[in-house]
Amino acid sequence: MDGILLPLVLTLHIFVGLSIIGLVLIQHGKGADMGAAFGGGSSGSLFGSSGSANFLSRTTAALATIFFLTSLGLSYLASNRTNASTSVLEQVQTQSKPLEQPAAPVQAPAVDSKAKDIPK
Repeated sequence: MDGILLPLVLTLHIFVGLSIIGLVLIQHGKGADMGAAFGGGSSGSLFGSSGSANFLSRTTAALATIFFLTSLGLSYLASNRTNASTSVLEQVQTQSKPLEQPAAPVQAPAVDSKAKDIPK
């Protein structure tokens, strides 16, 4: 289930983040309210003169809450993720058998003392 849930929450997180950026850019600043009070043209909009500000700010607050929750969800999913991929060296060490020791110890051949006197 983690294989499906993580990309789904990540996609939602990115979409909500981009939506928040768009909504913040659409909203008017506090200084724009004085222009709207003197007939700035927004009184004829769908939400009225102050309705659009309330709608946009409420939508931004709701999306910020969703963004916060998806951030927490992603951190939880990342911390509880099983580490299925291990390194190749760990797989070889766990799967291979230990080397068998030879039955009798191997002795080095004796060095002839006359071999030292041979000119090179």
